[in-house]
Amino acid sequence: GSMADAAAEANTGAEVKENGGGASNPSAEELAEAIRKVKGEFPDFGIKRVWTYLKETNGYEVSEKRVKKVMQENGMTSAETGAEGDGGKEGEGGEGEDAESKKKSKNKKQKEKAREKKEFDDWCAKVLADTAHLVEGMTEAEKMKQPYEFTNYDFSGTLRPAFVTKQATVPPNIPKPDYADDSVPTSEQASRGTHTVDCKTGDDIEGMRLAGRMGREVLDVAARFVKVGVTGDEIDRIVHAACLERNCYPSPLNYYKFPKSVCVSVNEVICHGIPDCRPIQDGDIVNLDVTVYVEYKGKHYHGDLNETLLVGNCDEESVKLVKCAYDCLKAACEMIKPGTMYRDLGAAISHVAAANNCSVVKGYCGHGIGALFHTAPNVPHYKKNKAVGIMRPGHTFTIEPMINLGSSWQDSSWPDNWTAVTRDGKRSAQFEHTFLVTETGVEILTRRQGRPEGEMVWDLDAITR
Repeated sequence: GSMADAAAEANTGAEVKENGGGASNPSAEELAEAIRKVKGEFPDFGIKRVWTYLKETNGYEVSEKRVKKVMQENGMTSAETGAEGDGGKEGEGGEGEDAESKKKSKNKKQKEKAREKKEFDDWCAKVLADTAHLVEGMTEAEKMKQPYEFTNYDFSGTLRPAFVTKQATVPPNIPKPDYADDSVPTSEQASRGTHTVDCKTGDDIEGMRLAGRMGREVLDVAARFVKVGVTGDEIDRIVHAACLERNCYPSPLNYYKFPKSVCVSVNEVICHGIPDCRPIQDGDIVNLDVTVYVEYKGKHYHGDLNETLLVGNCDEESVKLVKCAYDCLKAACEMIKPGTMYRDLGAAISHVAAANNCSVVKGYCGHGIGALFHTAPNVPHYKKNKAVGIMRPGHTFTIEPMINLGSSWQDSSWPDNWTAVTRDGKRSAQFEHTFLVTETGVEILTRRQGRPEGEMVWDLDAITR
């Protein structure tokens, strides 16, 4: 990781002797973080191998005992790594072959992982090369130039908009929602004002499962691509290509004239950030909001989800904010079952936010979803709301609480008519899933692969870039 590189670079012998420590003598937090990165890359490493790696790669001058202690305190050891750290008693006696075959399968896994990573990197490089004409011949200054509608605009925070490339197109073989060409969701407007929520059954549920799964795949591709230095525009190009490869239409594209295929909301942006040419910076928090439109047995369905990523070295406040936003969605998720009133979700969400000195945005709500991108029910995230309706099996909807640092829930809109930012310029984070109410509870349609279908589990590594 970049941290290890930096540490290795900073550690020429002379420097270490001179300042008696520095990067070579890490604090407990730094050491834990470094070990976490090593274990992320090499999950099978035991204490001894982690310690060796930190010495050789990071230039850390720490004892094996200290590494062992930190790993035990942070739950990063298993029984066998303990044995390995105490002098490798594993392969003795009759277990020789066993250890040998373990080693072989481990090497196989690592090779497989490396091959898969190369495949992904090559795919991303090809997508960017195929779309490079969008920014060809532009200087960095031109890419960073603010669109003209921002002239004299008084920004609430430090983020600034940059150049937005021209809108991508979708080939005719991809199923398109009614707004794809003229930007007006006519069928959605026709259903406005109704409080009736349709109870999906059979193939409609299968269609929603497909939409949820495709949305998740696309978000995972985008999230994996994110790192310091990539631009929102590049993320959008990756998302657009990932959608088309899966025969999906990227639902945000041209919805009420939204110019892009994904929302990229950085730092103080609450939601609906337009992907532009600004590079993501170390310490940014970046929300990616993906919705896809799929065909299943002749009918069409939207699947909608979002996640906030921690990029590079984020401050503690940002990490806590992002965790709080996750916990808010989790609290709501735990209430989903037949008979729950939609209006009651807001109190649970607000309770978690308030306990963490955060506030809940009131201007944007969760929503019913299916053949339509946004439909009944309306799902507010704040307490004392007046939402109509009771959950029934077959209901599909999103919950997506936007959580601001501090006491201000207010938002304002940028002059691009889309980007919502906090009025005080403080950071905002968000998570979203599409949910299905089942006879007994909930199915998270946009869950990560291999995760439980009805329960959200916090995973810091999954959103750290």
